[in-house]
Formats: sequence, structure tokens, C-alpha cells
Amino acid sequence: MNSTIRIKALRAKRRKLINKILLTTAGILVAFLVIFPVLWIIPAAFKPKMDIFATPNTWLPKPGRWTWDNFINVFSVEVNGSSFIKSMLVTFIVAVLATFSSLIVNMFAGYAFARIDFRHKKLIWLFILFPMFIPGITIQLTSIRVVNILNMVDTIFVLFVPGMANAYQIFFFRQFYLNIPSNIEEAAVVDGATKLQIFFRIFVPMSITPMVIIGTGTFMGAWNSYIWPTLTVTNNANLVQVMQVVMALNSSYKGSYGVVISATLLSLIVPVIVFGIFQKKIVEGIALTGTK
Repeated sequence: MNSTIRIKALRAKRRKLINKILLTTAGILVAFLVIFPVLWIIPAAFKPKMDIFATPNTWLPKPGRWTWDNFINVFSVEVNGSSFIKSMLVTFIVAVLATFSSLIVNMFAGYAFARIDFRHKKLIWLFILFPMFIPGITIQLTSIRVVNILNMVDTIFVLFVPGMANAYQIFFFRQFYLNIPSNIEEAAVVDGATKLQIFFRIFVPMSITPMVIIGTGTFMGAWNSYIWPTLTVTNNANLVQVMQVVMALNSSYKGSYGVVISATLLSLIVPVIVFGIFQKKIVEGIALTGTK
């Protein structure tokens, strides 16, 4: 009897070990596939033009052929009247404005739909959810028409105001607030707190993790935006976005891939820093959404 139990325990232990090895191997493989392009472009940014696609190719630049010319060209060239460093600064400002404005609007909306009763609430909620099922590209022309009528074209507002209200983000915050125990809010009401005070003193401090998840996604979306700025900012060199510069360099330096690679590498710096700062909260948020 004891030998049978011991055999079953050994089999279970062996099965657990095999599963761990398989999952670890799969994780390493996926991580390598994801990080390989970055590992390739870092040394490629320091290669001269003729060495990037030379045959046979080497991962690192050949001895004595390391060069900073690609980075010098990125910082010296002007695209659409704007330099690369200026476009990075403007894009960062726009991304920060988009993040904070989006969080404020969508958190308020999520709180209202989760905790406040008002007339036609269910009907309005259906209208809020409807845009989630419509691809953004299908309403691009309509959106351009609207911002044109509002005289927002070629202004900084056109880069973040149209995206402030987001159906998915409202839905995300609403679901999070619905899971907060109602007795906390009831205790605050007994103490004389208003809905606004309850929101800022109770719900906002409890929303740090979802705020980081949504805020990081919004920041990355604004940082990597290309189509919308290209369509709505056509005559304002002060609002050229970093992805517009990268794409313009791709057209101007078709044969000089090192310049494009260097610009791409530089454009990754800010997103990597943002992710590094908020990595812990992002992981916590993923774990939180997986247990709800």
C-alpha cells in the first residue's frame, strides 16, 4: 500500500516537473521571439550602411567599423519643419495630456455608471458600449469632419481631446468599481460625505492599479500614434509627432536603413522607461483581472 502511494507521488512529482520544464521552455521561446527584433536593431544602429545587410552578416559591427553617423543624421535632419528631439518632446507632452485627460473622464464615467442611479441609465450604457464593436478606422473620416467643424485641426487639442472618452476604459473602470464593497460607500455617506468626496477620497486611492494599466496603455497609444496626427496636423511644424518623423525618415533614407533603425531605437526609450517604472503595477493589474 505504501509503495503504491509512493509511486503515485513520484509520478505526480515527475508530471509537475515535466510541466514546469515545458512551460519554462515555451516562455523562453516566446520571450526570445519578442525581444529578438530589439536585440537585432541595437547593434545594427551602429553599423555603416554597407554592413547592415552584408553577406555573411554579423550581429555586432565589425571591429573598427562602429559608427555614430546614423544617430548624428537622426538628430541633424529636419522632417516637416521639425527635428527629431523636438518631436519627441512634443509627443511626450501630448501623451501625458492624453493620459491624464482620459483617466479623469473615463474614471468619472465609470464611477457614475457603477455607483449612481439616474434616468435612462441602461439605455445610455448601451450607447456607451456600442462604439466598442466598431473599428476606429471606419469612423476616421467622420471624426476628421467633426474636428474640422470645431476648428481643432492643426492644434494640440486635436491630438488628445477626441480620444478622451473611451468605451473600453469606461467599461473597465465600471467593472472595477462594481466589485468594491458597498458598505464602504455607505459608511462614508453616514459620515456626511458627498458623491464627489467619496469618489476622490475612497475610489481614486483604491484605483491606482487600474489607473496604471489604463494610463500606460493610453500613453503608449498616444506615443505610437501616426495616422491620426498625419491626417489632422498638416500645417503646424510645432506639433509633428515622433512616429511621423520615423516614417518620414523611412521614406527619405530608403537605402540608409541605419538612420531609420537609429530613429526607431531612440523612439523606444520613453516607452521602455514608462513600462519600467510601472511594471510592478501592470503585473498586479493583470493578476487582478485574472482573478475577478
